Amino acid sequence: MRAMADEMLTEAREAFLKGDDRTAEILLQQLLLQNSRHPEVHQMLATLCYNQGKFSKAIQHFKRALEIDPTYTDASVGLSIILNDLGKYEEGKKIFQEAQERLDKAKGRPDPWVDEKIASKHEELADLYSQYKRHQEALEQLLKAQKLSSRKPEISMRIADTFVQLGESNRAVKDLRLLVREYPHLTTARLKLGLILYNSNNVAEAVEQWENVLVRDPENPEALRYLKMAQAAGITTLGASY
Repeated sequence: MRAMADEMLTEAREAFLKGDDRTAEILLQQLLLQNSRHPEVHQMLATLCYNQGKFSKAIQHFKRALEIDPTYTDASVGLSIILNDLGKYEEGKKIFQEAQERLDKAKGRPDPWVDEKIASKHEELADLYSQYKRHQEALEQLLKAQKLSSRKPEISMRIADTFVQLGESNRAVKDLRLLVREYPHLTTARLKLGLILYNSNNVAEAVEQWENVLVRDPENPEALRYLKMAQAAGITTLGASY
């Protein structure tokens, strides 16, 4: 019986990660009928409920996960985030702080990765919002993640992509210019900046960004491809043969 439940949980987890919400929910509900006391069951159900706009049920499942395992970080972070999104800032802050204190006590020392864990959860929520074309909400989650994470360049580029989805290419360009100024050797940011500029008909600036990449990485395949694209379109004449 235990082996069957473990197998069902694995299948539910795989479906959940693939975005097959219907299959995941069916499997998770079956696990509940078997009186599963695995906190991840409730954590995944809470996330599914949240995606469906069933906020009360989502909160119930997050709290149930924490009843089973008070140190279950995913549940405490998820519950804190949903309460913050509902405007219950103090309650959300209190729940996470209490869970963190229990976790620190259990480990005997503070968790140095707590901000990164919270940032990761914000990114997961951003992914879910993006999946359903809710780009404004995705942006809000990414901005929260950016404040907490040490992976500023990676998240900043995701924010730029989201601005493009929202039709705010000018804001994306502004943010990416600041990013390449701060990280001049970050070729991925220059490539992205060039592409957004190109699609906004700022071709000369786009070519400048791509050529800048080639100064640092002469064989960069994306920069070479983009420059060929600009040349083939007859928009610009390149001085060198790429």
